[in-house]
Amino acid sequence: MLLNLHSYFSLRYGTISLDDLTDLVVSHGHDTAVLTDINNSSAIFPFIKKCREKGINGLVGMEYRNGDTLLYIGIARNEVGFAELNEHMTTANRLKQPLPKFAPEFNHAFIVYPLGAIEIKRLRENEFIGIRPDQINKISLEPRCNFDRYVILWPVTVKNENDYQLHQQLRAVDHNLIYSKITKPMVARSWEKMPERKDMINKYYRFPEILVATEKLLSQCSFNFDFTIVRNKKYFTGNPYDDKLLLEKLAVSGMQRRYGNNNKEAKQRVAKELRIIDELGFSSYFLITHDIIRYTTSRNFYHVGRGSGANSIVAYCLGITDVCPIKLDLYFERFLNPKRQTPPDFDIDFSWQDRKEVFTYIFTRYQSKHTAMMGAMSTFRDRSIIRELGKVYGLPKSEIDELIRNPVSSHNSEDAVALIKSLYGLVEDFPNLRTPHACGVLISEDPITNFTALDFPPMDFPCAQFDMYVAEDIKFEKFDILSQRGLGAIKDCVQIIEQNRGEKVDISNPDKFFTDPRISQQLKSSRTVGCFYIESPAMRQLITKLQCDNYLTLVAASSVIRPGVGSSGMMDVYKETPGPQVNGLPASSHGGAAG
Repeated sequence: MLLNLHSYFSLRYGTISLDDLTDLVVSHGHDTAVLTDINNSSAIFPFIKKCREKGINGLVGMEYRNGDTLLYIGIARNEVGFAELNEHMTTANRLKQPLPKFAPEFNHAFIVYPLGAIEIKRLRENEFIGIRPDQINKISLEPRCNFDRYVILWPVTVKNENDYQLHQQLRAVDHNLIYSKITKPMVARSWEKMPERKDMINKYYRFPEILVATEKLLSQCSFNFDFTIVRNKKYFTGNPYDDKLLLEKLAVSGMQRRYGNNNKEAKQRVAKELRIIDELGFSSYFLITHDIIRYTTSRNFYHVGRGSGANSIVAYCLGITDVCPIKLDLYFERFLNPKRQTPPDFDIDFSWQDRKEVFTYIFTRYQSKHTAMMGAMSTFRDRSIIRELGKVYGLPKSEIDELIRNPVSSHNSEDAVALIKSLYGLVEDFPNLRTPHACGVLISEDPITNFTALDFPPMDFPCAQFDMYVAEDIKFEKFDILSQRGLGAIKDCVQIIEQNRGEKVDISNPDKFFTDPRISQQLKSSRTVGCFYIESPAMRQLITKLQCDNYLTLVAASSVIRPGVGSSGMMDVYKETPGPQVNGLPASSHGGAAG
């Protein structure tokens, strides 16, 4: 009978993680619960997975608010209803308008209004009024015929009293106010904790009609999402057979261009890769990536294909990458093989000047209703926690800065330090803000709102409300469209050379770089500032230790790959380790607070 659960994905409002929330559902005797985070569906799929693991009937919905005002709660009857709820939120976000006071007419979702928000006679068949436990006396004198349209509304927002204090502080952060300025409409009620099932039933025992109506509503809902189905656009041409033929035609044509007609090893590798790609159903993924490259090439945009996809000779023949995997002894199985559980991954870099037009092409070519930027979740970490909590308690900026630099400074208020320290661990890693992923794009077979509501950040492209980890769980393979500032510089250099010398430089064939003695000497001396992937202090230190004679040696020895060559990044030699702490807060290496 839990129709209104908030997780901590109700940003700066809820305080309960999904693990804790589902544990509370079980420990308090409930077998069915609806997750209704505020104005978002970020946590729906992780919640459903955790519910299935713990034997709970997990259902999905969304709580709609304008600011602090609760408008209504939507509860999906099924997957179609979930899409309706997402589309409603998406429309408001796209128009950048407040949500309407009354819900639209949903065909596959229920609506629960708070008491007093709507007259009973205005309710549609799928709409109800929620009665909170503190409102029972308000309806006790009403005619019994009204009670069939009432359901139990027991919001769950916090775990306990300590959590409620944290909730209040998060509300202060959200409103950018000091703690003393928070008012009742801004916060949840202190009793919004998980009730025991028997206590909930006892609370409403005088109104069996409400209990029956609530059970009836829940019995009509289900969410049978299949986590095994790949959600990307299935076919580039419209059917799998034509996708297979087109990819084969493009790959063979590219092989002849790259290797000529008599390279036996290239023919064998291309045939093998095409077979595996077809068997695993990834022809469309390759064809869409090739289509993006084809368009950008026609616009004279420079690109670099990297990531593990550069292990593929098919990618090389399609022009997605520009370094030969045969020459570098790169294995396709590292990118894609029948036993691999994770999806393939192409990282395509463009100049920062061109990337927005690339996005515009993708969203236009593959329809905005089926395309979205990947989302990401910014969390409370290190300095941001101290700074936000410091503002909540009215500390001036100078004291907050001092607290960040040196938590044990005698200039800090002991009470303030103790309070912030006590809260630091509670809020650490809480979701704080939704933001677009730096480069990931989703291209879906079905409308993207079947899976998520969409945000519309300033960059003007719709953005999914879940992150890359959720996307992987529900079988989305993202397309990474990245930016390298150096590509613009290279393009400018090529144009200057042509203007000054009349020479056209082909940068799509890097073979001569591998044997150029000047490049080898520059690598050996670790003078690589300005060279993407190998310019960081850690990489220059590694190159110095390796004393590479040429670029191929560097590739083989360090797994550090230049643009165009597959790589999983640096060796695990340089891994981040947790930093020291001072007085329970993160400290920098020089003894101050984390920078």
